[in-house]
Amino acid sequence: MFKIIYFVGLIMMSFIRRPYEKQAGSSQIDERRRSALEILLLSVMSVGVLVIPLIYVFTPLLSFADYKLPSWAGWIGTVVTGIALWLFWRSHADLGRNWSYTLELKKGHQLITGGVYRYVRHPMYAASLLWGMSQGLLLHNWVAGYSPLLSLLVLVFLCLPYEEQMMLDYFGEEYRSYMNRTGKLIPRWRKQ
Repeated sequence: MFKIIYFVGLIMMSFIRRPYEKQAGSSQIDERRRSALEILLLSVMSVGVLVIPLIYVFTPLLSFADYKLPSWAGWIGTVVTGIALWLFWRSHADLGRNWSYTLELKKGHQLITGGVYRYVRHPMYAASLLWGMSQGLLLHNWVAGYSPLLSLLVLVFLCLPYEEQMMLDYFGEEYRSYMNRTGKLIPRWRKQ
């Protein structure tokens, strides 16, 4: 049953992203900082997030790494997946035309500081990491359950500094001020 929930979550992520991919393709690019490292990391992420879990779901090839968890753990994974999907959708909706798959800025790009971006600078990455964490609770397999999280961690922590620098270069002090009042991946709670 939890394999089905994993698969439904994967499909939902694709449906959430699809309209924004179409929008991104029709927008003029002002600046692109795509690198060989980024392409490599996106490929590694695709294998970890998609290929390995699908091999586990549809074949017995990875059964040597299976483990057992109580059903409540799968339900916690389901709830975390739901939260991740909501945050993934909300971050796409808040970015709108400013979203892109790679490190690039569109003509007329705006710094989005409202919605979920009011609290976190990179909620889409946060959503992806939450989704990756939930996989170990849904897919009871050491390889398939944790390959999404590991590949996403590598992507996030290697790409995030480049993205932050691009935003600083483009928006300057406005972005620096935004950095000072928000958390990178989790909200920054301050005493008022």
